[in-house]
Amino acid sequence: MLHIFADPSAVHGDQLTVTGNEVNHIKNVLRMKPGDEISVSSTDSADTNEYRYGIVEISDDAVVCSLRFVKEADVELPVKVTLFQGLPKADKMEWIIQKCVKLGVAEIVPVKTARSVVKLEPAKQVKKVERWQAIAESAAGQSRRRIVPTVREPMSMKEATEYASGLDVRIIPYELSEDGRSTREIFESVRPGDSVAVFIGPEGGFDPAEVTMCTEKGIEPVTLGRRILRTETAGMTVLSWLIYLMEIRKA
Repeated sequence: MLHIFADPSAVHGDQLTVTGNEVNHIKNVLRMKPGDEISVSSTDSADTNEYRYGIVEISDDAVVCSLRFVKEADVELPVKVTLFQGLPKADKMEWIIQKCVKLGVAEIVPVKTARSVVKLEPAKQVKKVERWQAIAESAAGQSRRRIVPTVREPMSMKEATEYASGLDVRIIPYELSEDGRSTREIFESVRPGDSVAVFIGPEGGFDPAEVTMCTEKGIEPVTLGRRILRTETAGMTVLSWLIYLMEIRKA
């Protein structure tokens, strides 16, 4: 079933009017007809309901739908995860955004680290972030998320650690550190409602000075196992563990 996000201004009583790119998708790609049903989430993050609408009319520039029922089910993770992702090479960032959004990340912050090969020029950065945000919106729709995760403007490592300072739990996977609390203790300390910062390095990992900067800011090193994970799988591993701890183990 098609799942889309709609601005509250598009809703009038029990009627929803879909405009923009979704019209072409509904009409020409999926070839939907009056009577077909779509799933809708509000762009208002405070509204976590799923709305089911039946298509009433399809024109060249709009699709008019009528509300059938409201499904009060929150599919969001019980914790708000912000992924601080060291900028990787090529199109890996797009892949990371897509998969992590489907796993429940709430926010993604691209980070310009010492070992990041990619250097975004200011003139291209705006369009790059717009594309990343579009990928996040598409992935959120595919996985029937109730919110569209935000992709922030790239930050320096210093800016990222300062941005994360107000979050409840802050971790950095780093295989060389053995000090501090155990990984199990840190993960099991996470509670529903917490905000969690996850720092992932680029292909070459974090520079030791960056790790020191993080630990001095209270960001705790953790291990993700005995294998060295790629930058595009490390964040997904953390999210998968949180899904297990927050949703599956307690079910």
